[in-house]
Amino acid sequence: MASTVKPIEDRRLLGIGMMLVGYLCYTIIDSCAKLLSQSGLPTMEVVFVRYAGQFILVLAIFLPREGLRNLTATRSLPLEVARGLCLLGSTVFNFMAITFLPLTVTSAISFTMPLILCALSIPMLGETVGWRRWTAIAVGFIGVLIIVQPGTEAFHPAVILSIITAVFSALYNLLTRKLAGVDSTTTQQFWAAAVATLCIAPFSLGDWTWPHEIVGWSAFIGIGVAALIGHLFITTAHRYAPASVLAPFGYLQIIFMTASSWFIFQQPPDMWLFVGAPIVIGSGLYIWLRERQLSKTIVTEVTVED
Repeated sequence: MASTVKPIEDRRLLGIGMMLVGYLCYTIIDSCAKLLSQSGLPTMEVVFVRYAGQFILVLAIFLPREGLRNLTATRSLPLEVARGLCLLGSTVFNFMAITFLPLTVTSAISFTMPLILCALSIPMLGETVGWRRWTAIAVGFIGVLIIVQPGTEAFHPAVILSIITAVFSALYNLLTRKLAGVDSTTTQQFWAAAVATLCIAPFSLGDWTWPHEIVGWSAFIGIGVAALIGHLFITTAHRYAPASVLAPFGYLQIIFMTASSWFIFQQPPDMWLFVGAPIVIGSGLYIWLRERQLSKTIVTEVTVED
C-alpha cells in the first residue's frame, strides 16, 4: 500500500513561503559544497556525500514510520527516476561551477531557470502564463544580466555549467509538479535520494578523501541535513501552488547567496549586484502581488455567481 498522498491545494502564499525556506537550505548546500571543494574533496565525492547523507536521513526518519513498502511504493516509477536524474544532473554541474565561480555569479546565472520553466510548463503541465508574468520574468532576467555583466570575467567557461544546471533544475521542478498529488513527499524524497546516490556512487568512491578540519566536517554533515529539509519544503510547496507561480521566487535566493559569498568566502558583490538585485526582487514581488490580485478576482466572481 502506498503512502498517503495529500491532495493538491490552492494555498499559494504558503507554497511561496515554503519555497523561500527551501532556497535558504539550497544556499546552505552550495556553501557546504564550496567549503568541501576548497578543503580538497573531489567534486564527485561532494555530490555523493550530499545525496548519501540525505538518503541516510530519509531512511532513518521515515522508514520506521512508513515501513519499506509504503516508503518505496510509487504510482509512477519512470517519473520518479527521471526526477532523480534531473536533480542529480543539476547538482553535478552546479558543484563543478561553484569550484570556479563565486556563489553570487552561479546563483545569478541559475536564475534563468524560471524562463526555461515557464516555457516548458505550458506544453508539459498545461499551465497558462499571462503576458504580465512573462513580462515580469523577462525584467527579472534583465536584472540577472546586469549582475553577471556579459563580456566581463564573470563569463568564465564555467558559466556554461551553470546554464546547464538551470536546464536540469527546470526539468526537475516540472517533474516535481507532475508528481504532486501522485506520490507522497516522503516517497519522492526516497526516490530522489536513492536514484542520485546509486548513480553517483561509482564515480565517487574510488578516490575518497576525508575532511581534516572542524569546518570541513561540519559541512560534510550539514550538506545532507540541509538537502533533506530543503527538498521536503520545495516538494511540499508544489502541492500548494503551480510551478509557474513558485519559480520566480527563486530570484530571492540571491540575497542568501550574497550573504554566504560575502561573509563565508570573502567574495563581496560588486556594485552591479546592487543595481540588478532590486530589479530581480521587484520582479518576484510583482508576480506575488499579481497572483494575489488574480486569486481575489476568482473568489469575487465565484461569490457573485453563487
